[in-house]
Amino acid sequence: MGTDRETRSADRPQREVTRTSSLPADMMSRACHRVGLAAFTMAVVWVLVAALNVLVLFRYPDRRVGMEAWPMPGLLVAAAGTALGLVMAWAARRFQDKPELILDLGLLFQIMTGLLVAILTEWHPMVVPMRISWLCVLVVAYPAIAPHTWRKTLLASLITVSMDPIAYWVATLRGVPAMHPQDLVWMFAPNYTSALLAVIPAHVIGGLGRQVKKARELGSYQLGALLGSGGMGEVFRAQHRLLARPAAIKLIRPDLLDRGVTRQVTLERFRREAQAAALLQSPHTIALFDFGATDDGAFYYAMELLEGLSFEQLVERFGPLPSGRAIQLLRQVCESLAEAHARGLIHRDIKPSNLFATRLGLDVDFVKVLDFGLVKFHQLAPDRSTTLTAPQMTTGTPAYMAPEAALGERTADHRVDIYALGCVAYWLLTGHLLFEGETPVRVMTQHIVDPPVPPSQRTELPIAPELDAVILACLQKQADDRPATVLALDQMLAAVPVAEPWTPADAHRWWDEHLPQTLQGGETWDQGTLLPHLSSE
Repeated sequence: MGTDRETRSADRPQREVTRTSSLPADMMSRACHRVGLAAFTMAVVWVLVAALNVLVLFRYPDRRVGMEAWPMPGLLVAAAGTALGLVMAWAARRFQDKPELILDLGLLFQIMTGLLVAILTEWHPMVVPMRISWLCVLVVAYPAIAPHTWRKTLLASLITVSMDPIAYWVATLRGVPAMHPQDLVWMFAPNYTSALLAVIPAHVIGGLGRQVKKARELGSYQLGALLGSGGMGEVFRAQHRLLARPAAIKLIRPDLLDRGVTRQVTLERFRREAQAAALLQSPHTIALFDFGATDDGAFYYAMELLEGLSFEQLVERFGPLPSGRAIQLLRQVCESLAEAHARGLIHRDIKPSNLFATRLGLDVDFVKVLDFGLVKFHQLAPDRSTTLTAPQMTTGTPAYMAPEAALGERTADHRVDIYALGCVAYWLLTGHLLFEGETPVRVMTQHIVDPPVPPSQRTELPIAPELDAVILACLQKQADDRPATVLALDQMLAAVPVAEPWTPADAHRWWDEHLPQTLQGGETWDQGTLLPHLSSE
């Protein structure tokens, strides 16, 4: 009984969220963006309407039929409409982290816009039976731009189309001749018909949203906002439905994993490698919570959600790192890779976007190595060797690919990761790629043939000769000439003399200045820094 009660209690927040909105978080975010765009567009339309009407009156001063509202109160209404549109566009951007508020404000924006349109339309109403008011267009089109629940849509639509008869009534108070009641019924009938029709797109979109939500329930996880996409698939923010634990779900397209084999074989390889990755205990390896396959054949990982920056973003946003900090980060990568290599796992895609500097508890500059789900087993019997790529496929990212990997040699081992880590060190210290070329083939050719330029010659920051030597050792063309293991590389990095060591106090000051502590739940997180990054394109 107690377990059932706890389960119902844990389920309650999720059901409440579902009642509030039938759309997934990323679809709501896009809807809010459309609200802002529509509001700004309306502001521009009001300016154009005012300009065109003033121009007509200037060119044809005697024309009054159908333009009784111009120049006044037309110009005041247009000014109010322009201001309303700009304010709504600003609000959609300012409160983009509160999508339900924006959608509610959008309905209010629809009603206020309807009021302004009705003032102009009914300033001097014309008897046109079964006419189609501009409000009919507004209430039918708006639910497709900013979908809401059908009840709120119906209520807002009825209020909006009622602005025409209200404005007509006000016009009669000003002395405009009243129409026959029968004419009024026929004149405003399309308004209320349109209000009822507006429920249809709201109901349809709401139903589709519920289907998407259900389809996005992967095991025990509920998908949320899209965090990133790439050649291998997409990464979504997610939450465990019972534990309320945040996670990142990475959906991987099966057609990009292994061509030429059956889905069952690919799934088996995926399962075995995911289980192997889950065995990794290093705190510097991203935690894998769960994995599985969807009904449509896509694979997914559930991983810990990180706060921070990838090495790629770190250098792109803040420039090359001082030697002391680069060494501290690289040594943490070595710790993760050491365990993986000890278990016979080769990462094969070490690059700055797969290495993440994060805030973990009270620690900062804490490194996580990502994408261990696409590793390769090494030192296994041929009949048990597994890989998520075709046997003859070159795997990795050209800018960080070891010569033997670029050549497709089957004897490539864990030292491809050491070479790639040397390329990453080069990037951290100089802000430049080791080799750059117009095509991937050209870059891979440079890795095979061209000698590397010492990093100290490509940056103004001081780099000790000993650090130059360590990095160049990692970048040797022959695998036997590189450090034998990442543990040996770690010891070499530890022995490098650093004029200004990077201390924990330095790290905390840097994070407090550039990436201050976020609010619990991630409300202030920049989606550009919430990641596990996708694998190589």
